[in-house]
Amino acid sequence: MTVKKDSLVTVKSSEKLYNFLETTNLHKKDFAQMIGVTLSYVYNLIDETIPFSTRSTTLERIATVMDISPEEFSEYKIPQDPVLIDETTEFIREKQKEKKLSTVQFLKSFPRKQRLEIVDILRGARPIPLDWEEVNIIAGILDITKEEMYVFWEKRLRQVLKVAGFNFENNSELADSMFKCAREYVHKSSK
Repeated sequence: MTVKKDSLVTVKSSEKLYNFLETTNLHKKDFAQMIGVTLSYVYNLIDETIPFSTRSTTLERIATVMDISPEEFSEYKIPQDPVLIDETTEFIREKQKEKKLSTVQFLKSFPRKQRLEIVDILRGARPIPLDWEEVNIIAGILDITKEEMYVFWEKRLRQVLKVAGFNFENNSELADSMFKCAREYVHKSSK
């Protein structure tokens, strides 16, 4: 999503952040944990004790949690490398909208230690986890069937194996057998 800075209402980034935290009643400690910074850093951003962050990663995480485009922060500089939102992220976002969950509500559904990872998935900085149980947590929160999530998990695992040097042409029978077994496991565990 590209937003022209001229078309935005000019509100200081620190004020925008403060208003968001107040409106959503999100505790600053939870917010800090969601974006991967310390609580004192969040207080310093709000109080303008330090200049508002210009780090792309931090601004993208803040924007993701706030459900806004990072371009809404005057400090944001569009990175040279484009962020690619894959079909899995789009699917998760779509299901989140269907459930009418704000990003904050969605993030609060996860264990605290997993929230930053989910923020990075939502902003397109990391793929879904390879750990099937972690994928199941996402599916459970969004009422996605295991079979629906399996399709994305298998595609992700195939990418990892291919990058690691697994030759699917030479090992097609082995790969078919592995994924058939995995599909059967998912099907049985869904009952």
